[in-house]
Amino acid sequence: MIEFYPEGKLIDKVQNISSLASRAALEEALINQKILESRAIICDSNHNLIVDLGIMKGIIPREEGAIGIKEGSVRDIAVISKVNRPVCFVIERFEKDEFGKDFAVLSRRRAQEICMQNYIFNLRPGDIIPAKVTHMENFGVFTDIGCGIVSFLPIDTISVSRISHPNERFFVGMDIKVIIKYFEGNRVHLTHKELLGTWEENASMFSIGETVGGIVRSVEDYGIFVELTPNLAGLAEPKENVRVGNQASVYIKNIVPNKMKVKLVIIDTFEYVEMQPKVKYFYQGNHIDKFLYSPPGSSKLIQTDFQAFSEVYHIV
Repeated sequence: MIEFYPEGKLIDKVQNISSLASRAALEEALINQKILESRAIICDSNHNLIVDLGIMKGIIPREEGAIGIKEGSVRDIAVISKVNRPVCFVIERFEKDEFGKDFAVLSRRRAQEICMQNYIFNLRPGDIIPAKVTHMENFGVFTDIGCGIVSFLPIDTISVSRISHPNERFFVGMDIKVIIKYFEGNRVHLTHKELLGTWEENASMFSIGETVGGIVRSVEDYGIFVELTPNLAGLAEPKENVRVGNQASVYIKNIVPNKMKVKLVIIDTFEYVEMQPKVKYFYQGNHIDKFLYSPPGSSKLIQTDFQAFSEVYHIV
């Protein structure tokens, strides 16, 4: 079975290294249209990528740089930004340069098409797949879900607890997991928060009477919302000189499952000390049909039904 990875994951694998080890191995990879990976070293003035294959040079012509470049739906920055990074490709043919030296003509676009047809188009809503963060904006995260194919993760699907920027959860280059939410034509919609645990799973890590750390996410007239985990926030009593983004030590006054409430008292706050984000995944499977965030007996029903998405959206 062929496995497909976000770019950068294949380059050090034994099968990839052996396929780049000799001319004969490269010719076999051409015949089998095998997806390989190596580092792009130059993007020339015509936006062709030069790739180091070890035993010879490889060239990815501009229009072969990614799905959509030829059609104009993807900008050339998608190619330029790959310099000094691993890129995936299939070998199209071998040619000789003006000095009689062999080089390989490569296609990243074709590798992406193979990935779409043999992997991404076979996924269904609720499937959990590996992804790699490639770029972040205020409104969400762009992720590589295989062979450099980028899919968007909106900020409100990252966690239950609200954040002001994705860099509070992720960093560029970070390996994460995502869930296929639905397909819209060839566009893949993703979500992430369902992997971070239910209200009950998160609340079970805390006890009444404990003093724990948190992050201030919202300051309202009636109280202050403090994030205890990415999928759990509590409400603290109002306190002066508290700002959004502050670190906080909070006393857990009460935990009320049927109302999904954690009542807090802020003991102290201080300026946020930036640390590299880490993610704890509660769910370790590769597929989920339904995620029920709210606990049994709760007056609120909060869930994601991936089967319903499957019925409504399909790949075309």
